[in-house]
Amino acid sequence: MTEPIRVLVVDDHELFRQGVTGVLSGRPEIEVVGEATDGDEALDRARELMPDVILMDIHMPGVDGLEATRRIKQELPYVRIVMLTVSDEDEMLFKAIKAGASGYLLKNVPGRQLADLVVEASRGEATISGSLAFKILEELTGAAGGERREEPAGAAPGPAAGARPRPPVRRTGDVEALTPREAEVLELVSRGLTNREIGERLYISVYTVKNHLRNILEKLHLKNRAEAAAFAVKEGLVDVD
Repeated sequence: MTEPIRVLVVDDHELFRQGVTGVLSGRPEIEVVGEATDGDEALDRARELMPDVILMDIHMPGVDGLEATRRIKQELPYVRIVMLTVSDEDEMLFKAIKAGASGYLLKNVPGRQLADLVVEASRGEATISGSLAFKILEELTGAAGGERREEPAGAAPGPAAGARPRPPVRRTGDVEALTPREAEVLELVSRGLTNREIGERLYISVYTVKNHLRNILEKLHLKNRAEAAAFAVKEGLVDVD
């Protein structure tokens, strides 16, 4: 049986949280594992529950959804965060994407469509309301339609006009990027333990182990657990004698 998609719902209005939870709970492939009322609580709950997808309100008292998204993605980069908002302002849309959001939906999205989009988000697909997707297309089309700069003869080709420069690639080996729990999981992976055995050893669920592993691979830019094990040995995190 396929494991359910674990969802955390973050919104400061209880009635809205209950409505979203009720809609998603009607789908057997989705499990709402928790709720939060603001950005600070969202980060705490994300650390505790290790959800696959977070539905995040933007405008909340205290730490808002944009700042919460930045913090969560920095610590738990594997999590897919979809913003839920009543605003279709261009500025908020692009701020959310810059913060690391995987999607941006208006709160008037039909319930069945919301559930479908949660499933898509869990697969790594971009989830954006139709009208907002059109705005992004307009923005990209406008940028691409700018005047093209002539490159000097013999020069290496630069980025296309309007294209966003690529961030520098972080090399593997940054052990300090891992949390203490992730370091524990990495050590046990390198010792050949299965996810279930790791869960039993650390008193956490298999779901949590899997999401820790996804986090480790993303932070260290590794492809699979074999590379993770080799990395742990190379960094001296496990005694091979």
